[in-house]
Amino acid sequence: MAEARFEKLTHSDEALYGPRKLVLCGFGREAQPKFKKILDLAGLTDVPVVWADVEDAGVKIGELFRRPADTGFGAGSALKRTVIVAGITENELHNLMNVSKKTGMQSCMWAALTPTSETWTLKALLEELSAERRQMSARRR
Repeated sequence: MAEARFEKLTHSDEALYGPRKLVLCGFGREAQPKFKKILDLAGLTDVPVVWADVEDAGVKIGELFRRPADTGFGAGSALKRTVIVAGITENELHNLMNVSKKTGMQSCMWAALTPTSETWTLKALLEELSAERRQMSARRR
């Protein structure tokens, strides 16, 4: 697996890498419509969403982003709750994260698609994000 590193998010109207789409996992059937409402509040209803589940753990991230909008909607997901973004601006991502927090959405991991991560499996990305989260948590203590 290629070396990954955390990059701090800035404020910009430049679009992030990849197609304008989100891939989500770890959102149960009840949480999926709630997340769509969060997208509405954030002004991002035009952004297609793909819902991933445990059977997608071995699928490459780039392949998940090529799936049609609403693939997996209505199916529960036992994966770690994660939002993977592509093609939206950094400012839109900041807004989405703020709206998610203000609405009381359950904590989740966030990632932006990169040329490196699109070649990883979903499982590998989730493991990397979990490791980053542990490191950040340890630094705060």
